Amino acid sequence: MTVTPLLTAILVVALLIIAGLAFYAGRLLFLLKRQNQQQQAANQQREDYLRQSIQTIAQALDQQQCGLSEGSIRLCVLLENFDQEADHTLRFPALHELYGRIKHMPTHKAYSDLPKLERRRMQLEREEHEAELESQILKEIQVLKSF
Repeated sequence: MTVTPLLTAILVVALLIIAGLAFYAGRLLFLLKRQNQQQQAANQQREDYLRQSIQTIAQALDQQQCGLSEGSIRLCVLLENFDQEADHTLRFPALHELYGRIKHMPTHKAYSDLPKLERRRMQLEREEHEAELESQILKEIQVLKSF
């Protein structure tokens, strides 16, 4: 079989196409690897932020700079966002119990728009729940301070 100039040209073009596709595939793999690294860094940064927030709120609760109700709401939401696959209700049952009892209560403007008698009733209900669960929550907070 003789190699003709046409066959040589076709082989050269085919090799150039293959080389170009290989370069393009390599470039895409490089970009994908870099994107995955950036995503992992962003996830780590988010996790660090959530962990720090959890520790800060737990510290504030421990030092009584924050109410148990407010702290339980914030911590339960942060824990859920920290690891959505883990069941934190098993690890921190008292926090989640208080959260479950008060999450229906209005906050901010909706709370201030309520009649004074209704606000007082809710405040008493919230304080009862806090008093009932306080000792258990304070134990759980010790764990969360070093979460």
